[in-house]
Amino acid sequence: MLNIWTEKYRPSKLSDVIGEKGNINRLNAYVKDKNIPHLIFAGPQGTGKTSTAIALAISLFGDSWKENFMELNASNDRGIDIIRDNIKNFAKIRPSNDLGFKIIFLDEADHLTGDAQAALRRTMEMFYNTTRFIFSCNYSSKIIPPIQSRCVVLRFKPIDRESMKNRLKDIAKKENFEIDDDSLDAIYEISDGDMRKAVNVLQAVKLSGKVSATAIYEISGEINRDEYKNLINMAIEGNFNDARNYLDKMLIDYGLSGIDIIKGMHSSIRGEQIAYKQKLEIIMALAEAEFRIVEGGTDNIQMDALLAKLSYIGSEIN
Repeated sequence: MLNIWTEKYRPSKLSDVIGEKGNINRLNAYVKDKNIPHLIFAGPQGTGKTSTAIALAISLFGDSWKENFMELNASNDRGIDIIRDNIKNFAKIRPSNDLGFKIIFLDEADHLTGDAQAALRRTMEMFYNTTRFIFSCNYSSKIIPPIQSRCVVLRFKPIDRESMKNRLKDIAKKENFEIDDDSLDAIYEISDGDMRKAVNVLQAVKLSGKVSATAIYEISGEINRDEYKNLINMAIEGNFNDARNYLDKMLIDYGLSGIDIIKGMHSSIRGEQIAYKQKLEIIMALAEAEFRIVEGGTDNIQMDALLAKLSYIGSEIN
């Protein structure tokens, strides 16, 4: 049976959570006090919000944590019924622990409708003595102010390069295979700070038997960031036809969409040391192209227009 590494190596203790020292110190203080307030975990996907919530529950409740912890995904059940049924029923049950409270973990809480959040606020007030809520979201601004004011907000940031590489090396060692630094750097670039994605890529690398940066880009369906840089440089230097041929290769041979390419170009250009005015104009051109595609524009036409715009920007500078 194939073990999913994201579950196999999910942190079971707060001390195992990487890249969030400040947040973990605060949570450990709550554990020491044997009490927690309502919490909001806000940050990008794959930064350890769910793992931290589970590790917190284990630290508080020990072996009985599953009986005192309910996890719900708000993106699946967005409406007011989830509050009336699942949440209220669980909140009414007397806690089976010495601490006197249970935890309800609402993942992707920013997907809850406004009505559902308003109903939830009342539930939080009624059952505070027996139930604590942890909201996990990408954008805390989408949580209504009355709920935000009742919670302590902990912000999670993308995992830094060194922490991610060290964690991946540790997993690789436990799985009895070696991976070089170039390959680890490739996984970091692809995952963009998302630890869950990084571990999934690492497992795919092990199963493929091919451990190299090139193989990792192929396995993950991504391409090296240098290719996006080459595309931008061709266009800026006025080689529109070459840039167009290179773009066709990305669209057809690699199977990327226009949006994928724009996002790759954006990531590439942000790290480039180029003239300030030129960088601004390129970023604005990328934003306009993305908007037009999202609004229904044809990938080929809008990407051609983008390359033409970049060539025009290059001619102004040169």
